[in-house]
Amino acid sequence: MVEFIGFPKIPRYSRDCVVSEKIDGTNGCIAFEENGGFFIGSRSRWITISNDNHGFARWAMENVDELRKLGPGRHFGEWWGQGIQRGYGLKEKRFSLFNLKKWSDPAIRPACCHVVPIWWEGMFPPPVDEILEAMRVRGSAAAPGYMNPEGIVIFHSTGNLLFKKTLKNDEGGKESGHQGN
Repeated sequence: MVEFIGFPKIPRYSRDCVVSEKIDGTNGCIAFEENGGFFIGSRSRWITISNDNHGFARWAMENVDELRKLGPGRHFGEWWGQGIQRGYGLKEKRFSLFNLKKWSDPAIRPACCHVVPIWWEGMFPPPVDEILEAMRVRGSAAAPGYMNPEGIVIFHSTGNLLFKKTLKNDEGGKESGHQGN
């Protein structure tokens, strides 16, 4: 017999969304189990100091006590800065958390973490062309003064969907096999 799979609910189009800066670095994950177990990951694997990703595991181990403020669960962000992708003119590396709403208050977020900047909040669809033009003129909000930011990430809250749009080569992109971000 064929297994029954129901049709999924369809989210409403006109719902809240958040547009944040897409930082050009490498994905990082900090995970804490309820019992205190600690894991460090990249986009596709668990990492260690001996099998590191641009020094992220070493940084996480050095900051584990502060990172415990994140609490149980998986906490994703971007590991970026000196020596990673664009570098953003920084002399250090940074970890910027993706959960904008939860970690926007520096008083509750670990002192060793940043958060990706929000460029716009409102009802979907966002004014993408206006946001990208503002980014072209102002540069990166994550690294003020850096005039070559990568682009934006659009989060549709009800659909729990992410979309990205880059300032350069957006029509190609890695998934199409063409040069792009």
